[in-house]
Amino acid sequence: MLAAVDLVSSHSPLFTWVILPILIFLSRIADVSIGTVRVILVSRRLKYLAPVAGFFEVLIWILVIGQIMKNLSSPVCYVAYAGGFAAGNFVGILIAERLSIGTVLIRVIFPKQVNGLIARLREKRYGVTCIDGQGANGPVQIVFTIVPRREAYAVIALIQESYPEAFYSIEDVDFVERGVFPVRRRWGAGAVADLVKSFRPGKSGN
Repeated sequence: MLAAVDLVSSHSPLFTWVILPILIFLSRIADVSIGTVRVILVSRRLKYLAPVAGFFEVLIWILVIGQIMKNLSSPVCYVAYAGGFAAGNFVGILIAERLSIGTVLIRVIFPKQVNGLIARLREKRYGVTCIDGQGANGPVQIVFTIVPRREAYAVIALIQESYPEAFYSIEDVDFVERGVFPVRRRWGAGAVADLVKSFRPGKSGN
């Protein structure tokens, strides 16, 4: 993005006060967004993707800092740098939510007399653990299931169909090994389609 700055004269007021700050702002958004995603990749133990994200993050940052050092007399560049950093944090979080990276624990609490939810979850190949408990209004059943984050919406839909008033919570899981999980699809047309769908409007993160 910043490679094009050499094509424009650095003595031009338009370049110094408009074009360069915009380039710095956009580049800073890109670098901070990648950095936010990189931190999440590291926390999810995705050791092959995190270094790639880190490479591009630092590369863009060096280009941005280089242009800042060449234009120390321009306060607009400082504002663009700070604004890009702030916007980059916001964009990075949105990207991470849309990518649905990682694994989550879904905990559901509902009255014991409500049947069907556990069977429906098992039909979908979700691993389910359930225990009996005592709630404020009587006996309850507590259901635990650990699923890939991208499957959370499907599980929530099953919960709401079976018992719309059920209490449920979703928590991040740092590491999981073994267990029963839905069949993972290989990267292909279907997986790419799911990734594209995750960026459509009207779908929020957990």
